Amino acid sequence: MTAPTRKRAVDFRDIAGEALCLAGGGRALLLQIAHPAVGRGVVEHSDFANRLMDRFHATMTFVYAAAFASPDDFASVIRTVNRAHAPVRGAAHSGLPPYNAFDIDLQRWVAATLFATMTDLHERVFGPLPGPTQEQVYQEFIHLGRNLQVAAEDWPPDVAGFQSYWDDMVAGLAVNDDTRVIAGQILYPRGVPFWLRAVLPDARLVTAGLLPPGVRDQFGLPWDPTIERRFERRMRSFAAIYPLLPLALRHRPRDAYLRRLRRAVRE
Repeated sequence: MTAPTRKRAVDFRDIAGEALCLAGGGRALLLQIAHPAVGRGVVEHSDFANRLMDRFHATMTFVYAAAFASPDDFASVIRTVNRAHAPVRGAAHSGLPPYNAFDIDLQRWVAATLFATMTDLHERVFGPLPGPTQEQVYQEFIHLGRNLQVAAEDWPPDVAGFQSYWDDMVAGLAVNDDTRVIAGQILYPRGVPFWLRAVLPDARLVTAGLLPPGVRDQFGLPWDPTIERRFERRMRSFAAIYPLLPLALRHRPRDAYLRRLRRAVRE
């Protein structure tokens, strides 16, 4: 797919504030649970079958708050996240890896999937980031990382290092039957609003198309030249239409989540 020509400089908050990020939610989640330890923790402690929207709202609140909320408001989010994560731990047994929601390696992988997905989608729609801008955006992200509970020194120092880290991590992902069940709950959710049911077929197509081929194959997602052409057409259409939308519309999800957060903190 030919990317559009970039016409303006961006920083990390420009990327994080776009409603476009929502389209990558499925891809980020599937990459997260493909990590054996993260996947085991999700299988044993998460209820995607019945609470997918709750989980989705919590994740988006965390992402938007990390980038845009006041320190006090974000501290409230961190307290909520830490309470939820406190029981998420398990010892190794029967060949299964140990996991702990406060493990820095697992937190880094989860944050990395969010960053990589946001930047991938942004470049597909707005065009490639020039090399210096890529570096600037990455540095802004990792220094925001203390808010994401991963300190800057715990990240690779530059974009090249992050790409090497990413490639190594993707090569080591391993999906099992339990995480395939979770993937099915994510891709075919129950009890979601009507408007979301209407867009789920396209969401599944975009999720499969954005995944690394080896991970897509492990999840058993259908893919062939016909599906790939349909995915590329969708992305070309999106790249033609989305940048023309008013900024207020493109930022509406961010603003709505931040308003909801401010109300919750003050109640």
